[in-house]
Amino acid sequence: MKKIVVGSRDSRLAVLQSMTVVDHINETMDDAFAELQTMKTTGDKILDRTLDKVGGKGLFVKELDLALQLGRVDITVHSLKDVPMELTEGLPLIAFSKREDPRDVLILPEGVTEMDPSKPIGSSSLRRVLQLKKIFPDYKIEPVRGNLQTRLRKLDEGQFCALVLAAAGIKRLGLENRISRYFTVDEIIPAAGQGIIAVQGRDGEDHEYLEGYEDPNSRYAAICERAYVRELNGGCTSPVCAHAQIEGDMITLRALYFDDASEQYWTETKTGAVKNVEKLGIDLARKMKQKADKQQEVL
Repeated sequence: MKKIVVGSRDSRLAVLQSMTVVDHINETMDDAFAELQTMKTTGDKILDRTLDKVGGKGLFVKELDLALQLGRVDITVHSLKDVPMELTEGLPLIAFSKREDPRDVLILPEGVTEMDPSKPIGSSSLRRVLQLKKIFPDYKIEPVRGNLQTRLRKLDEGQFCALVLAAAGIKRLGLENRISRYFTVDEIIPAAGQGIIAVQGRDGEDHEYLEGYEDPNSRYAAICERAYVRELNGGCTSPVCAHAQIEGDMITLRALYFDDASEQYWTETKTGAVKNVEKLGIDLARKMKQKADKQQEVL
């Protein structure tokens, strides 16, 4: 039997996500089996600085990419929102899971029902910080690093009055009871790819063992959202973000643009045919950039 080695970060959430791929292979293939190989990435090790200060979320995939290039693993599994817009050459994204809840959520300390305005909200995401300032203008927002369990521990110890996290991770860990509020995708536009698990492999290899794992709508959404962010040269720590929703053969992209010069942001939506998802993302990005350029001319 052929052995498929699946590479993953070693956090509890990453392992749970990667096991969906391992289980799929083991349940659907008669002539192959999968096993998990975990590793700690640079992004997991550097916890005293925010990601924009140390190289971005690409630090969460660097070691996994190297293992894939060297043949130590056959495929790797990621939260798509952590995958850089520019992929390592020869390592394409080969499958996308059915999307979990893409929204952001508010988590309060264990046993607490109201936010304490004397303490900050914890979030290291510039995307979230920008949008949270409109929702909670009277609260300070301070960075919080570490895996999900570490951040929840810091919250419950009293360091923060609340955390804002991705619903997908909370639900996959079985912690849905900790959610105090769901933010709509209009209140806080999610990161590109949020809620989608992505599988990465080596170009030119046969990945038939992943047949049936892929969700077509997740692929369409991922291509559209990532095209928008990539066109604006937005990295994983950039506040630029986009979220696509599909109905039938149409897709609506909701996106945020941040203007460095004015330190202002605005949002727009654009709808088009699913068959043109990449073009839709690029067109909306260019429209946002043109709007920013016109504002600069006025100033």
